[in-house]
Amino acid sequence: MTADLDGILVVSLEQAVAAPLATSRLAEAGARVIKVERPEGDFARRYDTLVHGESAYFVWLNRGKESIALDLRRAEDLALLRAMAARADVFVQNLAPGAADRLGLGRDALCAAHPGLIYVSISGYGEEGPYRDQKAYDMLIQAESGLLSINGTAQGPARVGISVCDIAAGETAFAGILQSLIARERNGIGRHVEVSLFQTMADWMNVPYLQSHYGGMAPARMGVQHPSIAPYGAFVCADGRAVLLSVQSDREWVSFAAGILGRADLSQDPRFATNVARVAHRDQIDALIAPVMAALPRDQAIALLNRSGIACGRLSDLADLADHPQARRTRVATASGPVDLMDRGLRFSDARDSLPAVVPGVDEHGAALRHEFAPPP
Repeated sequence: MTADLDGILVVSLEQAVAAPLATSRLAEAGARVIKVERPEGDFARRYDTLVHGESAYFVWLNRGKESIALDLRRAEDLALLRAMAARADVFVQNLAPGAADRLGLGRDALCAAHPGLIYVSISGYGEEGPYRDQKAYDMLIQAESGLLSINGTAQGPARVGISVCDIAAGETAFAGILQSLIARERNGIGRHVEVSLFQTMADWMNVPYLQSHYGGMAPARMGVQHPSIAPYGAFVCADGRAVLLSVQSDREWVSFAAGILGRADLSQDPRFATNVARVAHRDQIDALIAPVMAALPRDQAIALLNRSGIACGRLSDLADLADHPQARRTRVATASGPVDLMDRGLRFSDARDSLPAVVPGVDEHGAALRHEFAPPP
């Protein structure tokens, strides 16, 4: 069976997380992805050495690609990259601001030379505005976008524990590339796709922004509680493990009050009858729930909550994730041995076979690619 993006050539001058994530999705869909690295390799290769001596980020984001290491200060390497771009359907770059233009690889130069090219720029703040030339990394964008102001506890903000801004920008770029490929199929014309970490995360921040800007209510940092819903939080059970539960509607509250708390009368109590009232009296509700959960082992608490139709979940650690009964894995090959990744969970009804997934070494395909794309003398 032909892969969805079979025949699509992607050349990516990429590093770190956002651009490699976008191109890894394209590779999964069957595109041919050529990863252009510095002579020493993508610096994400050295973020850690925890996966058989390799970087967890790099293993996750670079499977199924070909690697070539180029020194773009050398005329012959720059000419080779331009020859690759001339044959590409998609060109991706997330270099420091202005770097691609200085190399003659900016959007104006490449799009003018190759009108069918889909040129993708991923940056911290976009190509316009006073911050356009400012470097940006994930936690800096978490701070600038306001995400840190709503994440953490009353005692202070906390970084989201994964590179959420990079990941969001990469997924946004992937969506933009797919949309652009569909448009080009219809009109034969390429385009420039611009993605920034800041604007992507600002979009994700729309609910707290709207609540604050129009409603005058900035969400407080509440740890594992929810600023707009109550009860919603974690409770320690008799075995010392925690269960997270959520009552999303007034109808669920009726079930919760009767089935969990044994207090059907609380569904009519004006302090608790509506979600707005429950949020205002959150501490009182939590005080009613805590002893009920503390009297039960977590598995029994979850069984009770499920019988009453109340959403709940285990407050899992990474060991719990590794053994989770719903977890599925994807095996990839690396130079140091096979690695089982958590599966993306995307399934298609026509049951496509998984494409081979190999994480390349630095310049692993360099010789073959230099031969294939050698510009004419």
